[in-house]
Amino acid sequence: MNDYHEKLTKLLLEKNDQLSYNQARTWVELLWEDFETTSARAGQEYMGSEMTERIVKQWIENYGDKLHEFAATNPKFEKYFDQSDKMLH
Repeated sequence: MNDYHEKLTKLLLEKNDQLSYNQARTWVELLWEDFETTSARAGQEYMGSEMTERIVKQWIENYGDKLHEFAATNPKFEKYFDQSDKMLH
């Protein structure tokens, strides 16, 4: 799974230069977990890491350049993104 996360983190960093590596990696892990958890709660059969990667990649392609704005305006995610970790890649 680390290979999936690493590849998606690099893609997110290409899309969004406002994120540090650690912030991008956190986003990838949150999106990954969100998709798998939501699917499980909906009663869907586990579709595998490849499907999760495809969905998270699509989200990054569509919204990756704006994720830093979403975190800044949503207190639920504030705890995941310590602003002292602002050193950009």
